[in-house]
Amino acid sequence: MPSKNMLPKGHRHRSVRAQYVATRGVEPEMPPVVPVVEFDDDGDADSVRSFTADAAAANMRVDMYLAQAMPDISRARVQLLIDAGQVRVDGVVPKSKDKLKGGEAIEIEGQPQPEPLHAVAEDIPLEILFEDKYLAIIDKPAGMMVHAGAGSTDDERNRGTLVNALLFHMRKLSDVGGSLRPGIVHRLDKQTSGAIVVAKDDVTHRKLGEMFADREVHKTYLALAHGHVEKDDLTVNLPIARDLVRRIRMTTRRADGRTAVSHVHVLERVTTPYGAFTLVEVKIETGRTHQIRVHLQALGHPVVGDFLYGAPHVIKRLDGEGTLELPRNFLHAAYLEFTHPRTEEEVSVEAPLAGELVEFLEALRGSG
Repeated sequence: MPSKNMLPKGHRHRSVRAQYVATRGVEPEMPPVVPVVEFDDDGDADSVRSFTADAAAANMRVDMYLAQAMPDISRARVQLLIDAGQVRVDGVVPKSKDKLKGGEAIEIEGQPQPEPLHAVAEDIPLEILFEDKYLAIIDKPAGMMVHAGAGSTDDERNRGTLVNALLFHMRKLSDVGGSLRPGIVHRLDKQTSGAIVVAKDDVTHRKLGEMFADREVHKTYLALAHGHVEKDDLTVNLPIARDLVRRIRMTTRRADGRTAVSHVHVLERVTTPYGAFTLVEVKIETGRTHQIRVHLQALGHPVVGDFLYGAPHVIKRLDGEGTLELPRNFLHAAYLEFTHPRTEEEVSVEAPLAGELVEFLEALRGSG
């Protein structure tokens, strides 16, 4: 059966050459760049943030414009704001699909409020590196999300997470993070393994939060990067922001990014039949989303297994005689050090390199 997109019978010989020739050498019209809206604060439940739609908003959907003008809020969260009546355009509550003309007065009230989800206890084995009555440090495996996300069904987003496991093993966790993230003070990416600290009560949670903000918690990661990192020690000080084109990625190429500092120390350079690699130790002063992954990619040395930031899915031998695969990022939170917020004792914990990473590294070293 012919496709509905085919030309009518008798006209299928028609050529588009004339149209091509007419447009050859003509630069395609680029979509307008939407300036990012800056606010004095992040907004709370009662605040109203007001601004004027830029001229670049002309003919754009309301949700698409707001998602680009406020890149730290996802389009899904923008739609939540609109659906809840928290957005007004010239005093009127719009629909997500409504088109703007540019120059409208826009008001946004409060923050997006996803449907609440209450995490439940689940019997999942945990490797506990340190625990007392105030806090615990867990060796999180790769593939486990820290807490449920906001964009899936209840079953999908409330099963198999670190929070589910914590509730089973520890019963009581702090409430500061809300019912979706009890006890969670900081995060590790789903495919990153290693040490993560959780709080059992609200006082400990708040104190730990202040310590992270004041850079009093020292985090050290191990990563295997593609290529040979040239210098033995270097500091990467590149701001990080969300990529406006691929929103699941972060980037160092936006001038309005947040400060991010990573200290990279070379542990070993490995030359193998699969190419060159560098095992590095990375100490971070800040905790931006995907920070180490983005910084190493910016250096031209993406983390092995990190397909999102340019690493190959399959690593091929240079002679074409074999392949290696690592179905996760070679990134591991190896050390965590801080002064205990309640007992004031020094806490220093090491999470051994995950077994699959040890096996991969040994396979590389032994491939010669």
